Amino acid sequence: MKEAGVVLNSGGLPIYWHVPDGRTAGGLPDSRALWDVFWDNRNNLYGFAHSHPGSGVPGPSYSDVTSFAPIEEALGRRLEWPIITVDSVVVCRWVGPDRLTYAPFVQAVAPGWVDELRKLST
Repeated sequence: MKEAGVVLNSGGLPIYWHVPDGRTAGGLPDSRALWDVFWDNRNNLYGFAHSHPGSGVPGPSYSDVTSFAPIEEALGRRLEWPIITVDSVVVCRWVGPDRLTYAPFVQAVAPGWVDELRKLST
């Protein structure tokens, strides 16, 4: 399993699949291309989803939240951060009060793009 990601527009639809070289089961490198997609679509973003290895309800890692916060700060707005495993989907959101406090909210129904993200993660 290797992590993969997808940038989602405000309608929750995929606009960029992020499957860079150097990705591992425990890490998904960012890239200039990914940042360009964020910036070019900054007014029409829902967020960025990525996979975590294994099963069960995932939570955001320290690496996740230290990526979420500066991206939101640079864009000047809050985003949604879905994380998927082989059998669960959560959406992480900033809940404060400090800049790195994000909480996962379980999604009962998986969005349509989840199957493709799982496939790209295998």
